[in-house]
This record gives sequence, C-alpha cells and structure tokens, in this order.
Amino acid sequence: MDCLGQRSLSVSLQAWRFRKRRAWSHMDRRVVVERKKRPLGAVRAVHGVPARATTSGEVIRTKEFADEEDLIKGGGREIFYVQMQEMKQMERQSKLADKLVPISSKEQVLDLVVIGCGPAGLSLAAESAKKGLNVGLIGPDLPFTNNYGVWEDEFKDLGLESCIEHVWKDTIVYLDSDKPIFIGRAYGRVHRDFLHEELVKRCCESGVKYLNSRVEKIVESNNGCSLVVCEEENEIPCRLATVASGAASGRLLQYEVGGPRVSVQTAYGVEVEVENNPYDPNLMVFMDYRDHEKKKDQFSFNAAGNPTFLYAMPMSSTRVFFEETCLASRDAMPFDLLKKKLMSRLDSMGIRVLKVYEEEWSYIPVGGSLPNTDQKNLAFGAAASMVHPATGYSVVRSLSEAPKYASVLASILKKDSDFRHNLALQKTPIPSMLAWKALWPQERKRQRAFFLFGLALITQLDIEGIRSFFLTFFRLPTWMWWGFLGSSLSSVDLIMFAFYMFAIAPNSMRMRLVKHLLSDPTGATMIKTYLTF
Repeated sequence: MDCLGQRSLSVSLQAWRFRKRRAWSHMDRRVVVERKKRPLGAVRAVHGVPARATTSGEVIRTKEFADEEDLIKGGGREIFYVQMQEMKQMERQSKLADKLVPISSKEQVLDLVVIGCGPAGLSLAAESAKKGLNVGLIGPDLPFTNNYGVWEDEFKDLGLESCIEHVWKDTIVYLDSDKPIFIGRAYGRVHRDFLHEELVKRCCESGVKYLNSRVEKIVESNNGCSLVVCEEENEIPCRLATVASGAASGRLLQYEVGGPRVSVQTAYGVEVEVENNPYDPNLMVFMDYRDHEKKKDQFSFNAAGNPTFLYAMPMSSTRVFFEETCLASRDAMPFDLLKKKLMSRLDSMGIRVLKVYEEEWSYIPVGGSLPNTDQKNLAFGAAASMVHPATGYSVVRSLSEAPKYASVLASILKKDSDFRHNLALQKTPIPSMLAWKALWPQERKRQRAFFLFGLALITQLDIEGIRSFFLTFFRLPTWMWWGFLGSSLSSVDLIMFAFYMFAIAPNSMRMRLVKHLLSDPTGATMIKTYLTF
C-alpha cells in the first residue's frame, strides 16, 4: 500500500488467487520457537495444530503457549497466517530501540514494567511515565501491521484525529435487500504508521525506557518486587509488572478456571485496484450480508455454517480495501475459506481486480475467561480480556482507558514511599489487588457478562437469524447501539437495551432470545453476575 509504506506488497493476480499455505516454508525464523530435523512423514500435531514440514525436512513447531486455550488465542490452526501478518515489513515505522532510552543492566528497581509493544502497551507505558513513574517497556520491536477502522468521533475525543488517513462521511449496512441502512456516523481508517509514531513519540517524551526482548517469565524476588526474566537471562526488577502482549499471554498470567470458551473473529482482507467499484466512495460499508452468489444462481457460501459479511473501505473510485469477515465462531473460520468466499463474492458482484496492494489476515480472540484478579502480575489490553466480546473492538478502549489506569497505578505506587518495607509488614493492601479491582470492578464484569451472552447468541445464528438480529439492532435508539458498539453503556443501560430490543424484535427473534437465555450457560452466568454486589 503506497500510503502506508509497505515493501513489496503489490503481487500478481495469479499469485494472489492461488497462493497456498506452502509459502510458510520460508517463514521468518523469529516466529518459530523450535525447529527440529525429522524424516518427512514423521510429523505430529501439537495441541491439535498440525506441525508443518518444509521440503528440507524441517518441522516447524510452536512451544510458546501455556495450554490449548492459549494456543487458540494465539492463532490455533491459523497460526502461520497470524504470524505472517505480524511479521510484515513496515519500513516507515521507527524502531523503538532507535527512539527510546535502553533499560540498563544496572537499572535500579523500576516502578512499572509494561510487557508488549502494541497500541495498548505503548499507550499505557507513555501515560504511566507522564504520571511520574519510572517505566520500562519490554517486548519484540515489531510494527503495527493491522488496518484499524474507528468511529471518527471516538478518535477525535482521544486527540488522535491526525492519525486518521481517510474519513467517510457516513457508514452503511446491507442485510438482505439492496437498500442500505444509513448509520449516520462518520468512520475513519487509521494510518497505522502515524499512530505508531505518535505513541512512540509520547513514550519518548515521557521518558519510557525500552528493552527489545522476549519475556520468558515473571517471578517474585525475596524483597517483594517482581523480576521480569527476559531472553539471555536478563532480569529486570520492578515494583509492578503489567502484561500487554496480546490475548495469548497464558505463560505470564493466570486466567479463571471454568470460564466461557474462547471464540474467534477472523477476516481475510485485500486492498486492490479495481476496474469497477459498485460502492459510493463517500460511504464506508460496515457490513454487507447480502448473498450475491445466490442472486447469480451460484453456490452460496452462507447457506450453511457461520455467516460472513463484506467490510469495504472505498479509498477512491477504483481503490478499495475489501475484507470478508466472520464476526464470531466457536472454531476459527479458516483464512483459506474466507479468501474463497471473498473471491466468489467479488466475482458475483462483477468486480474485476486489476492489482493487489496488500493482503491482511485478521485474527481476534473474543470472549474467554477473565484474568485471575488475585495474582500479582497485572494486565492491560487484550491480555486483560478487554476486547469487546461481541464486536472484537479493543484499540479505542485500550487507548481511552490507558490514562485512567495509569493514574490508578501511579496513585497506588506513590501512596507509600517505603513500598517494600510496608509490604513486608503487611501494613498496606497488595498493590496488584487494588489495580485489578480498578480495571475489573463489578460493574465492568456485569457489562462483560451481557456481551458474552450476545456473543454466544451470534455464534449460533444462521444467515437469516443474523439479518433479523441486526435489522432489529439498528432500529434501536441511536444512543443505544452507539453505546453498545463503544462499550459505553452501563449495566442498567444494557438491561434497557435488552428490553427495547425484545419489544421491537420479530416473534422468531423473541423466541430465540428467550430460549437462549434459558438454555445457554451464558444466560445463567449473566444473571448471577448482575446479582453479585
């Protein structure tokens, strides 16, 4: 993509249409934790994920996950595409090591170590350092590679409007008919290079220190502080450690046992030059659930299994970012299938692709258990289960909550200048418990239980059920569905949301909602969580 500074993203149409997973024979070695020589044919699966053998007999296996659920969060059977997305070259994004002061091997005890260098980690590190804390940032020096879409007003409220590269004045949804639903809200595409540079700049200005290393574990020292153990046995002492390294953080964090199963949102996207674009360049297509194959008497991919929709960002009359998305499924919809569905959809719509600028593989774990709030290690962002369970949104929430959470951490650590002495005498509450309570108060847990109930419902709906659901959803008062998508509705607001939606829903959807509440475990969990004070 020219405007996003990527290298060699333009590929031939032939290669794009027929490229298969064998390309992973040349996967970047930094991605692989273990490579072993074995005879061809002697490859076994690990946690249900098949190991891959290259033509030279090398077996690619991953050993960086705590358990099967952690592996699912990290990519599961789609892990090779997920890692390819992570390793894209983004040459216009600065290296953290070139901008930030390094963490010295003789460093005194840091107030806070943030593990992970994505939007959540960078924003929390910068905001915490602004509060006067001595902050260290640790993690691989990787760029932002995903395309982020945001509601323009939300990014403006964060003071990040300069990081938006394109704005559509309105957003539309297609469900079944060719008549669109107008949302009445401007949508923006984030310039990932600008966002990266802005967050790095904030870290630099606030004095955040950096170590380019993978974290192996976090242990507690005899003096009550934490030791962040990195590669090559580097140990960084700190008063608090916060994990912000993404959803697959089970090696560093403990999660509640017996929680809801993790679901996955997957999407295959491609930015292309087209001969004919049927969409208005002034409008962003938030969801297009129309069955274009059926209209052309072709096989319909939505006839069975989890439905998918088209997400489209027309950058101009001929340049468009298309993304085929499965909103949520119990088992991740394979990227190969999503690509087939997208190509079939574009063919049915009569869209002729002339040039491919970039491919994207988006993998977002949604739902799952909350972190155990009794542990000393803290979390933020996806590692703290802050991803919206019903939508997959997380970046705006992490960016908006970073200043508030940093204030909480600063207040906790500054209350007592003799932290270790009083901790040993048990004169003060354990700081991590106070931090967890601030991040996940009971009100937040009620909201999340409601969203998990909705997530479980969505994963069970067929294409007609999905259309009926969203037709009802977008008939709600604007403040309700705006707040639902932005996680700004209180637990009481969500009850009003539920009653209002039930009142205007067709009878078939009402029956489905009642059945779901009475039979699905998330219904009982939601009621129990709401009644807990």
